[in-house]
Amino acid sequence: MNVEVTPLPGIGVRKDFATRHGRRVGVVTHRDGHVELIVSKTDDPDACLASLPLTTDEAGALANLLGAPQLVAQLTEEHRDLPGINTKQLPIKSSSPFDGRTLGDTAMRTRTSVSVVAVMRAGQVHPSPNPDFNLTAGDVLVAVGTSEGLEAAVKILKYG
Repeated sequence: MNVEVTPLPGIGVRKDFATRHGRRVGVVTHRDGHVELIVSKTDDPDACLASLPLTTDEAGALANLLGAPQLVAQLTEEHRDLPGINTKQLPIKSSSPFDGRTLGDTAMRTRTSVSVVAVMRAGQVHPSPNPDFNLTAGDVLVAVGTSEGLEAAVKILKYG
């Protein structure tokens, strides 16, 4: 997929791509830091058909919604021929006892034999996080393990 990056003098930067249905979808990051999700015509990317202003947290949440499933799907495909191995997204909610604590504090691997292979945060993938990786509400952990282990991991993140 070809992402075009266009400087917008006095405004910021537009990053967008063409969909197979003839629209351009992208993000405008303004100089003051605010972000807009935009949809434009393929033949005129300057003609914005729709825009949606997003806070930093909203942009991060949207990025996690779009990025984590793709990563999980890729890992699931790679583990397809390994019976008993599953991949799951594990969200860190603001009510989690691990919001603001480290991955090591969960003792996830020791308690469930589940491995956290990545953390999605604000659209960024943090692969192979160390035990000292600080977790925060909105993070999505990408974990690999047995069905039982993954269900136990969900409970750990929810209840401690």
